[in-house]
Amino acid sequence: MTDPNLDKTLVLIPARMASTRLPGKPLADICGLPMIVQVAKRAREAAIGRIIVAVDDKDVYDAVANAGFDVVMTRGDHQSGSDRIYEALQAVDPQGRAEIVVNVQGDLPTIDPETIRASLRPLENPAVDIATLTVEIKDEEEKTLPSVVKVVGSPISDSRLRALYFTRTTAPYGEGPLYHHIGLYAYRRAALEKFVSLGPSTLERRESLEQLRALEAGMRIDVEIVDTVPLGVDTPKDLEKARRILSAASL
Repeated sequence: MTDPNLDKTLVLIPARMASTRLPGKPLADICGLPMIVQVAKRAREAAIGRIIVAVDDKDVYDAVANAGFDVVMTRGDHQSGSDRIYEALQAVDPQGRAEIVVNVQGDLPTIDPETIRASLRPLENPAVDIATLTVEIKDEEEKTLPSVVKVVGSPISDSRLRALYFTRTTAPYGEGPLYHHIGLYAYRRAALEKFVSLGPSTLERRESLEQLRALEAGMRIDVEIVDTVPLGVDTPKDLEKARRILSAASL
């Protein structure tokens, strides 16, 4: 029997060709497939809804289409992945059938499909506008790295926080766990529409974190706690690591 929620959920994967640290990143070969196709395969394994890849380059478009995935061309001047997926959403679902939009970053080729599924759990509460993910920080060095975004949240349960703030600094102060934010989001459609209609906010500009735009606008973000941070491929070193992980997984 088909899960009726599958028709209500769209998984949108934004892919940009422009990358200063890893040129041509979406097409980087990982175990015989372009990275963006590996991400789409992980999303398909999550089995939560229709998958659409939103691209800004003809070669990437062709690679995704040839692999059998739905793909849509979007403008090349978007400032964020959320803007790109909103353009894609309007193109593929103008009737508004999809109620939930999951934004899976296009540089997560080794992400566990269960991690993608976990992003939907906070939306079981109708008061939640946006859901995202986090992992408790165990590495002491990560606690002070600006590149590791921290979630400051109020615990709702053993596996969930209500987000109060996101920051690159070490927070909150005092004894207790710190949480590493994972940039994968599940939006209610109305929340995504509202989010992209808002201009960049004061704290968003200051921290360079667009999720702060939603909090400043009074939107509710709940955060599911998962076990592992997925590997984001930003450098040649990351790419080699992703190749090793997926090569080992195929044995």
